[in-house]
Amino acid sequence: MRQRTIVCPLIEHEGTYLLCKMASGRGVFPGQWALSGGGMEPGETVEQALLREVREELGDALELTHITPWTFRDDIRIKNYADGKKEEIYMIYLIFTCQAKNTEITLNEEFETYAWVHKDDLPGYDLNEATRITLKQRGLI
Repeated sequence: MRQRTIVCPLIEHEGTYLLCKMASGRGVFPGQWALSGGGMEPGETVEQALLREVREELGDALELTHITPWTFRDDIRIKNYADGKKEEIYMIYLIFTCQAKNTEITLNEEFETYAWVHKDDLPGYDLNEATRITLKQRGLI
């Protein structure tokens, strides 16, 4: 079984939190709402990986003003690939709280859409299991 270290930002802007809807039919949580983030690449530091993932998935215009390591956890997930292949992966999640200076997002192909969501509205989204656990740990749902 392959192991991946995942960097995951919990991004807040003026009392709202960024959720991204995963593309249908691919990824670990197809079609569900999630936090952004992804796997570290060989030779990267944790901070380099987090900033790269934010830039790749959310675009260059989003500015983060504070990045703070918050917590970690692990689990085993099944990843679905666009070609129909599936893979079991042991995932280690490194989760950061982040403050955004703005809300300018340009999504890549991993996501269908995004939303800046107030705390009280978070339970109304079809959150994937990992995101639900993270938001519960943070006291947001």
